[in-house]
Amino acid sequence: MPHLAPAIVYADDAIVVADKPSGLLSQPARGEDRQDCLELRVQARYPDALLVHRLDMATSGLILLARGPEMLRRMNHAFAQRTVGKRYVAAVHGLVADDRGEIDLPLAADPDNNPRQRVDHEHGRRALTRYRVVARSGEDDAAMSRVELEPVTGRTHQLRVHLMSLGHPILGDVLYAPPHSAQRHARLHLHAAAIAFIHPERRVPLTFESAVPF
Repeated sequence: MPHLAPAIVYADDAIVVADKPSGLLSQPARGEDRQDCLELRVQARYPDALLVHRLDMATSGLILLARGPEMLRRMNHAFAQRTVGKRYVAAVHGLVADDRGEIDLPLAADPDNNPRQRVDHEHGRRALTRYRVVARSGEDDAAMSRVELEPVTGRTHQLRVHLMSLGHPILGDVLYAPPHSAQRHARLHLHAAAIAFIHPERRVPLTFESAVPF
């Protein structure tokens, strides 16, 4: 579908940075109707491109691919060492009280509600998110806040569960927000707005940004 075409933000012999639209899978999933994805669309232009990390289907924004297994190994190492900086922007329900803070809550899969994740202090893996409020507006049911998010760890649905646990689920989140949220908002209001890392071959710092579409 043309409206799901990812934009190529940058490409060279080592990496590709793409801007994924909301509604497009990062990689193929089970089922014949779930094969269309960012990775395959980028590979149509750069056959050796391999996904380094993923975004949820409903999340839009910047995603990094490595060209060939050696560049993939180097970028995987950078992610493991947490030398890759990522910044997300979200619009959430309610007025977040603190201007900035950290959410340090362990996460695990919810076995009774796949694909949901949950806070699990006994079996969960540590998950840490830093946040900063950039705007607040509205009141009562229409109150909302715009926040910048830095995921220090990279757990499944981390930002979505952490914001929900704070009492401020993301607008349009069909898994973690009240049902009326998805009825009012056509998409999940979560966008990967910036990524910064050291080039795996040239060893120079790179930063890419993407305009927030909501």
